[in-house]
Parts: sequence; C-alpha cells; structure tokens
Amino acid sequence: MPVILATDALIFLVVAVALGYGAYAAQHEHLRAPWRRVARSPVAVATLVVIAFYVVIGLLDSMHFHPRIEPMATAEAPPEPPVLPIDADDQTGTASTRAKYSTQVLSLLDVILSDLRERQEKTFSAPFATHLFVKEPMEQPDGSILRGYPPLEHGGTHLADPSRRGFDIAVRTLLGVIKGLLLWMALTAALVWLVAHARGQHYDAAARTMWRGRTDVPWRVALITLAVMLCTSFAAAELAAGYHILGTDKVGEDVFYQSLKSIRTGLVIGTLTTLVMLPAAVILGIMAGYFRGLTDDMIQYLYTTLNSIPGVLLIAAAILMLQVYMTNNAEAFASLVERADLRLLFLCIILGVTSWTGLCRLLRGESLKLREQDYVQAALSLGVGHGTIIARHILPNVLHIVMITVVLDFSGLVLAEAVLSYVNIGVDPTMNSWGNMINGARLELAREPIVWWSLAAAFLFMFTLVLAANLLADVVRDAFDPRLARVG
Repeated sequence: MPVILATDALIFLVVAVALGYGAYAAQHEHLRAPWRRVARSPVAVATLVVIAFYVVIGLLDSMHFHPRIEPMATAEAPPEPPVLPIDADDQTGTASTRAKYSTQVLSLLDVILSDLRERQEKTFSAPFATHLFVKEPMEQPDGSILRGYPPLEHGGTHLADPSRRGFDIAVRTLLGVIKGLLLWMALTAALVWLVAHARGQHYDAAARTMWRGRTDVPWRVALITLAVMLCTSFAAAELAAGYHILGTDKVGEDVFYQSLKSIRTGLVIGTLTTLVMLPAAVILGIMAGYFRGLTDDMIQYLYTTLNSIPGVLLIAAAILMLQVYMTNNAEAFASLVERADLRLLFLCIILGVTSWTGLCRLLRGESLKLREQDYVQAALSLGVGHGTIIARHILPNVLHIVMITVVLDFSGLVLAEAVLSYVNIGVDPTMNSWGNMINGARLELAREPIVWWSLAAAFLFMFTLVLAANLLADVVRDAFDPRLARVG
C-alpha cells in the first residue's frame, strides 16, 4: 500500500518545478543560452553524471509503501505484528479476501537493498572482514571458554577457505566491472544512435565524432564518467553480496547500506530548504527594490532583525519545541518513519527561514538597478501595472542571480545537516543521515584499535556529492553571470 510522506510529496514537487523551469528556459533564449554554455563544459557534464546517480538513489528512497503481509500456511499461526486491515476488493468482502499490510514503512530502495538491510551482524566488523572486530567469549569443543573473534553470521560465510578472501574479492570486483562495462556499452550504443539520428549522420561517423570530442556537448567526458560510475556501482554490488564492504556499526548494521540511505536526507535538506527559501527571498527582495520607500524600509528591518538572531540557537529552539510536541502527541504518528519525516521537514523549514536573507539582499540591489532602466521607466509612463512590470521586466532579469544562489547554497545546506546532526539538533536519530553517522562514530574514535569506517564512509559519500555540486556551481555561476558572459 503506497505511503506518501510529507517530504516525498515535496520532493516530487521540486522535480515538477525543475521540469517546468526546464520547459520555460527552453523557450527563452536569455535562459537557454547560459544552459547551453553549461552543457558545453566538460566539468559540468561530468558532475551532472555523478549527481544523477545520487538523485536516482534519492528518488528510489522517496517512494514509500506498507509491505503486504502474506497469510501463514499453517493452521496455527503465531501472533502477528500490528497490521493495517485494507479491503483489497470491496468493503463487504470477508476477512479471507482482505489484504493486510504491516505498519512498517519501506521504500523501493529498501527492496533493492533488502540483502544489505537484513544481513545484520552482532556488533562491529571491519570492511571485508570475516570475523567480528571485538573479542567475545567463545565456547570450545571441549567445553572451555576462550575469548576470541567470532566469525560473522553473513560476511564472508560463502568462503570455504578464508585465506582465499583476496582472490574472491578480486574475482567479484572483476565480475562487477564487466557487468558495468556491458551496461555502459549498451547505453553508449543507444546514445550514439540518438545523436546520429538527430544529426542525420551514419552511426560510425557519429561514434567517431563523439569519441574525438568534436561535438558541442562533451559526450566523451560524459561517457567516461558514466563508465567509471557504472563499474564502481556494479563492483560494489557484487562485493556487497558477499561482504560488508564498508564494515558494520555498533549494532551490526551494514555501513554501506546506511551511507546509501543517507543520500535522500542530504538531497532533501539541500532541495526542500531551497523550496522554502525561494518564495520569501524572491518576493520580498523584488518588492523592496522595486517599490522602495516604506516597503523597502520594512523589508530591510525584517531581514536585518532576523539576521541578528544566531541561526544555531533558533534552530535548536525550534527543534526542541517540535520534540516536546511529538512527545506529547505520540499517538498522532502511525510509525517512527512519519515522526522522523516531520522532524526532517521542520528542519528544512527552519533552515529556509534562516537562509533567505542573503538572496533577498542580492535581489533587492538588482531590482533597484533594474527599476531605473529605460524600458521599465517607459512602461511606468505608459501606465503598465506594477505586477506586469515585475513579471515581464524585473523577474526574468534576476533569474540568473536566483539560479547561481540556489546552486551555490546546495552544498552548504548538505554540510549544515551534518553539523547540526553532530550536535544533536539535526534530523531524528532514527533517520539515516551522514551527520548521524558522524555523530555515532565520534565516540568510537577513542577505541583501541580505532573504528574508523563509519566516519570514512560518511565523509566519502558527502565529499563526492559536495565536490560535484561545488564544481557544477562554479560552471553555472560563470555561465549565468552577465559580467563574466561579456568577458567571455
């Protein structure tokens, strides 16, 4: 049974807005030209491929549902967990015809990663290990007790001889790379056919042109990056089928699974906060610069006052108030997932409230300048309404500032989630996030030997996303900034 969480609905709203903006930009040359320059940048194309992998994982993790409970085959079934009785056919059907659904909330990503999710160990284990990381009492065949490293219940159990682990890892890696290359070759062939069909070229000629880098879009860079990502993904999938490739945490959960599940949280923080921030920043910034006078003074007073409040203290106070509300109204939440989702949405709102002032200042300054342009003054002299002037003359000419700010702020918001979760005022502790992984790993750094893999995994996934977003932001800024465009 499908479940639509609040953040799920907003995520797909963001996707719809992005598609709508793409359709709008395709019809206006002043927006189409900058995006054409972005598409011709090898750095931008490579980073877009990397970000696309993150986005696909995030969208798969945003499609939630209640799993169906299959009826027991035996006559005397054990007690069932709490269920949601849903009539599959009609409301008058008998109990035997009604489908029953668990209160547990899963996502499509959980289904794809079901092996990783269900293969839980007892406690810590290092990457690619076959035994636990800590010693435990082990009963010997003669009945004596000896402290040692017990073998894992899932990781490496397929090995008949643990000494051949290195060879097995190499074989699985090679198999994953081959699978990735096969899929890459199929995708490359389809892309070459599309380009050849669009250009009216022969297939071989289009393939040579693309590989030699003689096209406007750097397809060679895109295909090389795609090959690296596909080979890495398939190799990781093959290795994860037999090992915990990034180890396990204190409760034995796979760290690789946690890292993949944390992608959605980072993307939600980076995108939904923007959705909250943009309306206030765009409307108030343009109003302040266009109308000036008392309107400008009131808006300036508003964002100056808001900036005087320390953002961390405001976020902490809001999260604590929400925590009190959720504790006093626990019956309002059907599952822990809905409870954690509300806190995530509330965090996005608070971050949006505290981060719109910078963009508002920029738009105010640009609107003050645009208001004095000859075409705006001519429109005012002809009696054109203020709303029409703002929609046709002011807003289209400040969209480049909005785009640059949105892309630049994304990576900062992803890092902000990690910092806030580290100090326990971020997302719910039950939700997978890179900040929670870092927070949970900080105490383990004092162990001897050090449990380093949770921190390293969170750093690796977050670093890759933030680096790609920053590189793309640089290209977008250069493409949309009119001053840089004139210099180029």
